[in-house]
Amino acid sequence: MGLETIRAHAKALRLPTIAGAAADTLDLAQREDWPLETLLEHLLTQEMIGRRERRITRLTKAAHLPPGKTLEVFDQSRLPLRLRRQLPQLCEGEFIERAENILIFGLPGTGKTHLGAALGFEWIQRSYSVLFISTFKLVDRLLRAKQDYELESELRRLDRFQVVIVDDLGYVQQSREEMEVLFTFLAERYERRSVVITSNLVFSEWDQIFKDPLTTAAAIDRVVHHSLIIEFGREIRSFRAEEAARRTGIRLDGSDTAQDTAA
Repeated sequence: MGLETIRAHAKALRLPTIAGAAADTLDLAQREDWPLETLLEHLLTQEMIGRRERRITRLTKAAHLPPGKTLEVFDQSRLPLRLRRQLPQLCEGEFIERAENILIFGLPGTGKTHLGAALGFEWIQRSYSVLFISTFKLVDRLLRAKQDYELESELRRLDRFQVVIVDDLGYVQQSREEMEVLFTFLAERYERRSVVITSNLVFSEWDQIFKDPLTTAAAIDRVVHHSLIIEFGREIRSFRAEEAARRTGIRLDGSDTAQDTAA
């Protein structure tokens, strides 16, 4: 069997990495005098690596994660020790297999969005399908689908993602119709698919979102059941505020760093 035939068969079998690597691998095998088992193992290993890389590329593109928000650039020392110890386990994504949720609460600027996006990036590396979307965009997407009598189809499209990260729940003041589609989304994923929610509103304030007390209680029940709650306490200062303070020379306590230096 010639090289071109091997390439043609590999392409027909949807093994593009083997098709591309066949020539160089055969040359290497001849120089190193590989047994056939080593040659076959090498080709299959290269195909597996290539397939994983292509899948991660597709998942990353579909996820719409905000750029640059990874754990490598996240200051984990700012987090409570208990949470830092949980991060490796959270990154593995075992909770996704159980259709559990993660709820991230905290004041604006404390890093909720960054943490949610960084975890999403880690899950993609482990081949989980993720979608990152702001609450505003999600509600608008669902509302448009409902108006076009396509809500069920849109929910099925969202169901293809094993994890949906809903960012900034609480910033959008929902109308009753918007609240209904958001509740429908949460109810549809209950015990089936995972949801990660970041919010500046604690549960006692969710009536600002869902308006009706019964709907609020039902929504909380569905996201809290089988969930991990991460709370950025008030002792965790705003990352954005500290960055602004460094740029302006004003401390968070209100004093002027330039004056201190001059003194």
